[in-house]
Amino acid sequence: MSLALDRTAPTDAPILDVLAERWSTRVFDPETPIDESALRSALEAARWAPSGMNFQPWRFIVARRGTAAHERVVASLMGFNQAWAPAAGALLVVLAETETEDGEARAWAMYDSGQAAAHFTVQAHAGGLATHQMGGFVADDLRAAFDIDPRFTPVTVIAVGTLGDVDAAEEGLRQRELAPRERRSVEESLLVDD
Repeated sequence: MSLALDRTAPTDAPILDVLAERWSTRVFDPETPIDESALRSALEAARWAPSGMNFQPWRFIVARRGTAAHERVVASLMGFNQAWAPAAGALLVVLAETETEDGEARAWAMYDSGQAAAHFTVQAHAGGLATHQMGGFVADDLRAAFDIDPRFTPVTVIAVGTLGDVDAAEEGLRQRELAPRERRSVEESLLVDD
């Protein structure tokens, strides 16, 4: 199975194809190594994400499948994430520098790092990679595993790699992968539209 699986979002207004087609899979090919060129392009897109005052507070840990770093990231994952995420070609930890070396708070660090993660996932999709961002991880486990300075806050872990065979996935997982894509309407998200 490839990214040719049609998971295009049913949008209410036209959006870029790369945004409508991007989706978060939990089925990765456990054999295919990460496409290093596509990974590099995704990291480059993250590099060029918007950044308040150009602080660029994001940092990354890239842990390729089969490495000790990958095992340490997998060990930090919670619940169901430990069942499917190890098959990804790489796990990317996104961190935010929430304060400077001098202890000054960086109020927008989490927001900016989230934008870097979003830019990463969109470029990864455009480059033929599948992704899934996770909030289900233990930040303190990541801190300990990689000796992360306290001024850096783990924001998300992104599984990235080649889409696996959804049809061969365990039935419950397959049903989740093929379920209709849904979002609340734009109107339901607008608190004020004056």
